[in-house]
Amino acid sequence: MTRAGSLIGLDIGTSGARAVATDLLGHVIAAASEPYPLSVPRPGWSEQDPERWWIASREVLKRVVSELSDPPLAVGLTGQMHGSVFLDDADRVIRPALLWSDQRTDSQCRTITEKVGAARLIEITGNPAITGFQAPKVLWLREHEPASYARVRRILLPKDYVRLRLTGEYATDASDASGTLLLDLHRRGWSDEILAALEIPRSWLPEVCESPDVTGRVTAAAASATGLPAGLAVAAGAGDNAAAAIGNGVVREGLVSSSIGTSGVVFADSATPRIDPKGRLHAFCHAVPGRYHLMGVALSAGGSLRWWRDALGGQDYESLASLAAQAPAGSEGLLFLPYLTGERTPHMDPRATGAFVGLNLRHTQAHLTRAVMEGVVYSLKDCLDLMEELGIPVSEIRATGGGAHSRLWRQMQADIFDRPVHRVDNEEGPAFGAALLAGVAGGVYADVPDACSAVRLHSEAEVPDEERHRVYAAHHAAYVDAYRTMAPLMHRLAGLGWR
Repeated sequence: MTRAGSLIGLDIGTSGARAVATDLLGHVIAAASEPYPLSVPRPGWSEQDPERWWIASREVLKRVVSELSDPPLAVGLTGQMHGSVFLDDADRVIRPALLWSDQRTDSQCRTITEKVGAARLIEITGNPAITGFQAPKVLWLREHEPASYARVRRILLPKDYVRLRLTGEYATDASDASGTLLLDLHRRGWSDEILAALEIPRSWLPEVCESPDVTGRVTAAAASATGLPAGLAVAAGAGDNAAAAIGNGVVREGLVSSSIGTSGVVFADSATPRIDPKGRLHAFCHAVPGRYHLMGVALSAGGSLRWWRDALGGQDYESLASLAAQAPAGSEGLLFLPYLTGERTPHMDPRATGAFVGLNLRHTQAHLTRAVMEGVVYSLKDCLDLMEELGIPVSEIRATGGGAHSRLWRQMQADIFDRPVHRVDNEEGPAFGAALLAGVAGGVYADVPDACSAVRLHSEAEVPDEERHRVYAAHHAAYVDAYRTMAPLMHRLAGLGWR
């Protein structure tokens, strides 16, 4: 490849904005991050000022562009999903955005389920109504802030607000729109049936595009603010999990990514919209045009190990891994249920609570630490098992997130999943995936699979050990039974603790 130039991916995360620039072979050549605050005005609420996203985006883009010797050919966007940015008729932000982690909309979720019907909702959108999604936030605004609701003329997702500031265009992509609870998954467009049932005007929603589509060009004002060239193509981009999957090359059936961050995510490509009729797995559009993905979420994955680290007085993670390695696989009959913030997949149970099960006098800190790490992987195994139930083939796991840095955690995944576990050389995640999508929009790559040819794997992979897998299979079966047995007690104790 002799063409000169670079590609930029911009990630509007929950804790900050991150921009990366790559050359046309997929090597990261510049990167910058800028934090912004999270507001929690009441327990369970989670908000941010969209203007802070734009300020941080300007800063990271300027820093990245200043390091480039070749001009960027396109920019792609990604970011936190589900958030609601409410704009008036002059595109002014009406109130702080409600984020994916905001939990105030439980009653609105019940309303949506009643109005659309539980089975019909899953049939259309691939998902049940949960508090993180965008649609219940719209209903909450209508019910609790009617003066603000009366001013609404546009509703955007977080990355799409930054797109508006860059290009002046209203647009989103099918993967991110899948997390609104307003998208017809099969048609990859807004659902007139759901919009009518919820009385949400279609004119408030942006155009739905495919992830590598050009959705506008950088305006002169945005060019002056960011250092990007005026007229630069802006790709539709993707929600953060779909963009991360592009960055990991998960664009064909058989490949699955397993991410251990604060939460855990198991992500599988699918050629068709395989929908779990019970809604235990999320079914979304993929960032690959015409393709789909299934996603399972464990709410407290790395978050569980962080809690345990703090409980032990703040050891570093490398020391914890060394400690856990002193105990055998299975922790000698000790289980940890990592439901410290409730659980999403497969239980959809906000009142689930964490627990150590099987403690005896033989168990040491090493056993407890290993049990915490194993419990996190058991929770991801629950997600993987559901995917296989729905006919998703699983031939290879690609480990991502902070947990991918731990060889012990990667080996646990190989042993528990009974699959080889690989990791990619480039660990930039969503921003890198957004840059690859920009490459398609900019004509560098023929399509998204071609762009993923730039994804390179480490030469070595963790392979499953048969004996450890047998041990873990027995322990995982007990782990599954532990939740079923203990759920009523968990709920009872949660009620006592929340009084």
